[in-house]
Amino acid sequence: MHTVAILALDHVVPADLGTAIETFGQVRLADGSRPYEVRVCAPTQHVITDTFTLIAPHGLEVFDQADTIIVPGCSEIAGPLHEQVRAALREAAAREVRVASICTGAFTLAAAGLLDGLAATTHWAAADRLAEMFPAIEVKPDVLYVDNGQFLTSAGASAGLDLCLHMVRGDFGSAVAADIARLAVVPLEREAAQAQVVVHPHPPSPLGSTLEPVLRWIVDNLTRDLTLAQLARRSGLSERTFNRRFRQQTGTTPRQWLLHARVRRAQYLLETTDDSVEHIADRAGFGSTTALRERFKRVVGATPHAYRRNFRNASAEQPDSRNGPIESRPARTTLSA
Repeated sequence: MHTVAILALDHVVPADLGTAIETFGQVRLADGSRPYEVRVCAPTQHVITDTFTLIAPHGLEVFDQADTIIVPGCSEIAGPLHEQVRAALREAAAREVRVASICTGAFTLAAAGLLDGLAATTHWAAADRLAEMFPAIEVKPDVLYVDNGQFLTSAGASAGLDLCLHMVRGDFGSAVAADIARLAVVPLEREAAQAQVVVHPHPPSPLGSTLEPVLRWIVDNLTRDLTLAQLARRSGLSERTFNRRFRQQTGTTPRQWLLHARVRRAQYLLETTDDSVEHIADRAGFGSTTALRERFKRVVGATPHAYRRNFRNASAEQPDSRNGPIESRPARTTLSA
């Protein structure tokens, strides 16, 4: 059982708190078991939010058994960090517990000194403040999340869900994470380097409603030889406008997004089927094993054969080491093009 301690501080953002609780609490393995035990904790029993008061069921002693600590964002970020919280976080970090923040929760990690010398992100509107208050941190305002191995940070709102899915995928594979993504009705393809926000604050049309049907159609048609012209026609836009809006919304090109979606499909098939790599290359839309191997190695960092072997070896073991899935994971903020 992997214990996830979720820290609730005064003025915690309820959406961030709920994202962590629901994501890890909903995870099921193939045998129906729950691999995560989720515990909400706080330095005091009563936690004040901007809209209600929360009674925390656990104190900070939960950190002693935690394998992962999640720090949701708070609406007020300027106040001093509770000394008991600082000490508990630093003690957990010294034991190599995985610690992750959602949105402005990065300020709590920073105030505890856990992010010094590392890259980190937070909500784009607070990124300048984070860089100003903690100059020892390399603040990356244009990514969804940053994975440094032991310490992880995410941007605001839905980026917290992206980070939680990323951790689930690292712990138990993309098939398990995909099940949670489907329950949340969100795509699993959003990657760390995707842009947080649309470039123009007042776009002429809602980009989400424009692109979401196209993105879903791409995932449903990965085996087709898709072209920019086809995608633009489906969106009712010119190629030039579609390409520009796609970059604004996703932070990457249509081709790169398509290739990453194909890699994720290949990962899922490698984990859940005994199909040959040649067959998986066809089912994921790569057409050839050479194309699959080259792209898979660039994105995942391993060949399809090595990924399948390592994943199945890891799945055969009980994940009782609190840092087993983390130690082999390199720091990551972007994916190779």
